[in-house]
Amino acid sequence: MTATPSPPANSPSERLAGFAVLLREHGLTVGVAEQQAMLQAALYFGPLQERPLHAAWRAIACHSHREWKLWPDVYERFWHPEKLRGGVKVSGQTRPGRNLRQSVQALHDQMDALQDAASRPGQNSAAPSTAGTMASVGQDAQNSQDAGTPRAQGGASRTDPLHQRDGQMWMPQELGALQQLARQVTAQLQARATRRWRVASRGQRLDLRQTLRRSVGWGGEMLQPAWKVKRLEPPRLFILADVSRSMESHAALFLRVARAFALEADARVFVFHTRLAEVTPYMHRDTPAIQEKINAVTAGFGGGTRIAASLQDFARHHARAQLNRGSRVWVLSDGFDTDGPDLLSTALQEVRARGARITWFHPTRQVPAAGALQRARSAIERFVPLASLADLVAARHVLR
Repeated sequence: MTATPSPPANSPSERLAGFAVLLREHGLTVGVAEQQAMLQAALYFGPLQERPLHAAWRAIACHSHREWKLWPDVYERFWHPEKLRGGVKVSGQTRPGRNLRQSVQALHDQMDALQDAASRPGQNSAAPSTAGTMASVGQDAQNSQDAGTPRAQGGASRTDPLHQRDGQMWMPQELGALQQLARQVTAQLQARATRRWRVASRGQRLDLRQTLRRSVGWGGEMLQPAWKVKRLEPPRLFILADVSRSMESHAALFLRVARAFALEADARVFVFHTRLAEVTPYMHRDTPAIQEKINAVTAGFGGGTRIAASLQDFARHHARAQLNRGSRVWVLSDGFDTDGPDLLSTALQEVRARGARITWFHPTRQVPAAGALQRARSAIERFVPLASLADLVAARHVLR
């Protein structure tokens, strides 16, 4: 029994797998199922029908408006690099020729060869030829992923950290609901009475200075008394989001939530993994250039998580002049820390000593069982699960 011949090196199926890898590098969700559908479309339209094939592939690979707009550029870069001018080389890798028409024609030739080999007498065709080619595409994709193909080289990446990926797409109505929810939570944050006073038509105390000034117009008669009341100030909100490797699948949600409160509550937003960095200016703009800057700030995935050191840096340097009684500090993390087991409790107590109230958002149903977090529970006012937008809706009444 003769085995079915395997596709040669640099075969069309391998090129299609390489195209899928490039799509994933740019944030598109393209798995084995999508590659199989793209292969079927290539076999259906043939090598001379690039326009309908392009449209079919675009409909298969794009799952959001952002991906739909990004598709033409990625497609041209892979299949028609000769049309690009002024491009910047960001990788030292070399790729074989990528002419789409030649690849599809070679794909058809390969399919004919497999069918001829399967139809010869005395040979066993254990599976249809299409299935064999699809298996090769899936294997190419798996090999590409196992090989650890870098997502960015030379410091250039177009992956957007604020957009959900891996099947967690953000629709416009969801973004609107998140913004509305942030507005509701901000409105119910309890304002803090300060030591200062402001003038009011009715109040608790007489403002003698303003009353005497008004009496000048009445010949010295105090017919228009001025009152003053305590000035109320909304609490300052600080959000610290964990973007370490263990939180990579939740970082997009956390940054979306942080951005909503940065816009509605004027919150200061920080990200941390092995170090702490403020990203508040980036939260007020949502452009590709800004997302690249956030990518650079959050670089360092896989280096561990130093929550205690980050909190100490936050309390002693970044928010030293603004942490006061009534301030809200929201920590978004799973609580697994590489610092000493007692350092997290010490850092949280230092934040509490300045009068701040700490809320810990965790991506699990139950409070994480991390030893450092368990030792620090007395310093945390409340724990709130946050794995989806529905969790934030359920917790909006306790966030005061």
